[in-house]
Amino acid sequence: MEEKYINLLLKRCLKVNKKTPLLISYNSINRVFVNKIVRIAKKMGLNDIYLDEKNQQEIHNILINSSIKDIKNNPLFNNKVWDEYAKKDGAFLMLESEIPSLMDDVPSKKLAVSSLAKTLSKPLYKKRQLNNEIAWCIAIVPNEIWARELFKDSNDPLKEFWNTLANICMLNDSDPAKSWDNFLNKQRKMQDKLNSLKITKLYYKNSLGTNFSVTLPENHLWESGASGKWIVNMPSYEIFTTPNYHETEGVVYASKMLNYAGKEISDFNITFKGGKAVKWSAKKGQDILGEIINGDKLSSYLGEVALVNYDSPISKTNKVFKTTLLDENASCHIALGSGFLECLKDSHKLDKKTLDKIGINSSKNHVDFMIGTKDLLVEADTKDGKITIMKNGNIVI
Repeated sequence: MEEKYINLLLKRCLKVNKKTPLLISYNSINRVFVNKIVRIAKKMGLNDIYLDEKNQQEIHNILINSSIKDIKNNPLFNNKVWDEYAKKDGAFLMLESEIPSLMDDVPSKKLAVSSLAKTLSKPLYKKRQLNNEIAWCIAIVPNEIWARELFKDSNDPLKEFWNTLANICMLNDSDPAKSWDNFLNKQRKMQDKLNSLKITKLYYKNSLGTNFSVTLPENHLWESGASGKWIVNMPSYEIFTTPNYHETEGVVYASKMLNYAGKEISDFNITFKGGKAVKWSAKKGQDILGEIINGDKLSSYLGEVALVNYDSPISKTNKVFKTTLLDENASCHIALGSGFLECLKDSHKLDKKTLDKIGINSSKNHVDFMIGTKDLLVEADTKDGKITIMKNGNIVI
């Protein structure tokens, strides 16, 4: 199973060849799995492989014992080597593996500062990533600690986690890459349908209390895992676009907890006025939620809206995985912070001032959170009038 997963990530998601420089970022807890990736990559002829290994326990200790200034200057949070690999058209494989509750005692400000420091240290990578100029993929790797948290009643939690991941990522199919291509072809037809509707506004309602509207820019584009050459999220069940960040109104309630930099935010809601998050509350993690919203002058505005069917394969597991990659692909979600240039037709021809006027968010941050529920209703103003896009949590067009 692991070898099929690695081949899917390298050959289909990233589409590497023997000339491709490869950067792999990962938690040291997954070193054995990464060694397997390296062996397979070298058999494929790849020789330029950079291993960006981080020890989460070490990071925890540094965050606890360092000042804000020292965190900003700590080389552990400097990812400038990513720019070196972006310069030479490298591929980036980012492996996520959670250690639940590890960062619970770290002050929220320190987590936010370390996260921003990593982003700011790799501007070329971020630019080329946003412009779809380089191959990148975020993928999940289970670990024993995380597995015991998610599958407490299992006799073999790690094996059960891998089996669950195999179902989610189609690894049990004879040809996972072909299965993903078939699924993404269906996604492409759906995004083409959404693009043909010329939607101007979306309205969201559910029994949690969500009642808000989002305006979409003229010439916006719906995208999905089928849009580009690479599959940038494994798994990928969403269809998404970028809203006009100036025009979001109402209140939205999160339907799942959010794990941000290792810290939990749960039972939270955000109220928007004139596009901006003006009020928020959370039963747990309100301080870190505030740090996200106040990260920079545009991180309090939206940059993404995404549609995911409530009956998606991940949702059917009835698990909250406590990692955004899996949880966002089980639920409709929105994101605070930066928007996507690929979600606006001819965006490469426009300068920053024009993009801002259109409403494309240029924040340095991008934080997704989940809002989908079994009773979510999404309606839209279109060129042909008002229609229903989602009913009972599923797409109905």
